[in-house]
Amino acid sequence: MASSSGNDDDLTIPRAAINKMIKETLPNVRVANDARELVVNCCTEFIHLVSSEANEICNKSEKKTISPEHVIQALESLGFGSYISEVKEVLQECKTARQQQAELAQQEWLQMQQAAQQAQLAAASASATNQAGSSQDEEDDDDI
Repeated sequence: MASSSGNDDDLTIPRAAINKMIKETLPNVRVANDARELVVNCCTEFIHLVSSEANEICNKSEKKTISPEHVIQALESLGFGSYISEVKEVLQECKTARQQQAELAQQEWLQMQQAAQQAQLAAASASATNQAGSSQDEEDDDDI
């Protein structure tokens, strides 16, 4: 597969990701390097095929951003309908994880806000204590 820049590495899935996937999927199987390379090329071609089809569907619907629904429609139109149920499951998992991450970020933000407020209160209290102490010292000086 040739690229316009002449560098195929820019247009392929990282080999480390494919190696990890192979090891996780087939832990007790030895896979030859040329077979690994073939898997990389097949994965890359599949992604290009689906993304190109999703882009066409997106353009036909006069949208500017490819949505998950465009990808699902692309899989169906390319004859990969059997993948759709699993794709929808993964999509839901991603949405759930993203929502949980957002909730976690909001909780962290609230905790930071509370800590900042507590620090302000502590500083104000310390300042008031210092002012009261210096006022008391001035009154003591008047007694002399």
